[in-house]
Amino acid sequence: MANTKSAKKNVRKTARRTAHNQAVITRLKSLAKQARAAASGDAAAARDIARAYVSAMDKAAKTGVIHANKASHAKSAMAKVFAAAPAKK
Repeated sequence: MANTKSAKKNVRKTARRTAHNQAVITRLKSLAKQARAAASGDAAAARDIARAYVSAMDKAAKTGVIHANKASHAKSAMAKVFAAAPAKK
């Protein structure tokens, strides 16, 4: 248990940051799932979801929620999914 005032503040900060980071990671997973599902569907909708996914990945990497290399790896894997899927017009 935290004894000092600063330690108690750090506990609060850690809880707040953990909750925010978990929300970001959950959103990334949801966007990835949506993007994979949309890859074989309408091209315009898939493009919008892919753009949102890439943007969210970049922002998560920039703010330190995920590692920059993990973001690059995930974006590359998603690009392969979209390249392999035949998009409908």
